[in-house]
Amino acid sequence: MNKDKRIEIFSRFRDNNPEPTTELNFASPFELLIAVILSAQATDKGVNKATEKLFAVANTPEAIYALGEDGLKEYIKTIGLYNSKGKNIIKTCKMLIELHDSQVPDDRKALEALPGVGRKTANVVLNTAFGHPTMAVDTHIFRVSNRTKVAPGKDVVDVEKRLLRLVPKEFMLNAHHWLILHGRYICTARKPKCGACLIEDLCEFKKKVYD
Repeated sequence: MNKDKRIEIFSRFRDNNPEPTTELNFASPFELLIAVILSAQATDKGVNKATEKLFAVANTPEAIYALGEDGLKEYIKTIGLYNSKGKNIIKTCKMLIELHDSQVPDDRKALEALPGVGRKTANVVLNTAFGHPTMAVDTHIFRVSNRTKVAPGKDVVDVEKRLLRLVPKEFMLNAHHWLILHGRYICTARKPKCGACLIEDLCEFKKKVYD
């Protein structure tokens, strides 16, 4: 994999989807933060179903904090790990109210200090809500990066660092979304759809799958 191939790969992604974004529904940085916390080991579709009802009645730190853990859990109990996620969200709302004037901080260190917010969640919020050229590496991006050889690495942090170094700057802002969507719908885990792939001729995966 070389620089010219990477430029062509991301050019094709951009031509096919010029303005990609998350499939989580949100209307503010706070709603995005809550949705991303809930999305760990859950589907975006499942999260959207829960947050549609939750955000209709509570979409600020104060409003969700006022629900309390038990009240919040009534809205998120269809989502995996809802007990621990509920606890973390209530604690996060309290910290946002007390430390950040109820605003989501545009700062990695401050974000990662919030309960339930790790490196990946912070990267999603920084990229999607605030336009930072960051890379939130999930299982899809990890798989696509290694399989195509765009940025192979032994773990998610290794892949993140390589992507930040190797993805051409003009594509960096949206690269995270292109790679996730590609992994979710085309370069799937068990049976990649190589015959329908935009970058099939550029991908360096040796065991391509064709129906």
